[in-house]
Amino acid sequence: MAFRLAMLTPYGPPATRGNAVTTSRVAQGLVERGFEVTLWDLSAAGETEIESAVAADRPELIHAFHAYHTGPLAARLAHRVEAPLVLTLTGTDANRDLFDPERLPMVRRVLEQAQRVTVFHESVAARVGGALPGIETKIAVVPQAVRLPATDVFVLAQRWPLPPHTVLFVFPAGLRAVKNPAFPLAPLGRLVRTIPEIRLLYVGPVLEPSVGDALARQLSTRPWARHIGEVPHTQMASLLSRADVVLNCSVSEGGMANSVLEALSLGRAVLASDIDGNRSLVTDGATGLLFRDEDELERRAELLARDPALRERLGRAGAALVAERFSPARELDGYCAAYEDVLPPGRLFRDAAVTRRALGD
Repeated sequence: MAFRLAMLTPYGPPATRGNAVTTSRVAQGLVERGFEVTLWDLSAAGETEIESAVAADRPELIHAFHAYHTGPLAARLAHRVEAPLVLTLTGTDANRDLFDPERLPMVRRVLEQAQRVTVFHESVAARVGGALPGIETKIAVVPQAVRLPATDVFVLAQRWPLPPHTVLFVFPAGLRAVKNPAFPLAPLGRLVRTIPEIRLLYVGPVLEPSVGDALARQLSTRPWARHIGEVPHTQMASLLSRADVVLNCSVSEGGMANSVLEALSLGRAVLASDIDGNRSLVTDGATGLLFRDEDELERRAELLARDPALRERLGRAGAALVAERFSPARELDGYCAAYEDVLPPGRLFRDAAVTRRALGD
């Protein structure tokens, strides 16, 4: 019989949010390895419905993504069906909820109940372990991967006709405060005066209306920048391939951003804020460029805008990095190892010893 797994996510496909992209990729990969996976999207189904269905199905393991948004339900389900709980910290749960006095007690309870906690990068493991001593013994690092479907073509000219010789900066993210979408407008606006070919394209849904409204007001006086809204994930490879530079201005990331990984995998030059979550992928001057403030963003954006050879060099190095270290197979191996750690010996695979050797143990 196939191993039955219930996976919980705050947002699932077809949404283009980070949790949806990650859980869709992981669930698809596990199914291809022979698992029986049911992916539960808490934005599409109520907790009562999910709890009833999972109780009836009685999966052998619960895997939840995001400690605050899915963790409490996942913990109840794991207790009810007597299955181990694996919890993946994805971003705001580790960077904000863990340090919010009102949310911390719930996050702590969920982390204490989980048999294994996975994070995308060592920096997140250190942050969580420092905030909750004792939890670090449960933490396993499972880096993100890229599985970018390239099934549909995005025709930019239909959404925003661009002049010849445009240098296109693309900001792929849902509009919310943590992504800091307005940050590049002032520095790029200064550059446009001397490099009029620059254009800035925002791609993603409005997730926080106040942030979306504020950005819309600022874009109304900047014809060189535009927000086109959400684009299906099946078109993102086509769209990102049109970019000369991909921007990430986040205040924090959950270890590594899907958008940065995807851009690197396509050989795009990346210009990103100098935070832990971006440094996990971008080595300054090697696989991309980092900035700490507006002035540094402006200087480095100018370098990239004026130097196609630099963009090409960084893009090649980024693509090589992703191919070497962030494959879907390696990501799935990491999750399978986490599952195997919390299950009876041999339950996940018939030959556990062979499996461990395949995982590099």
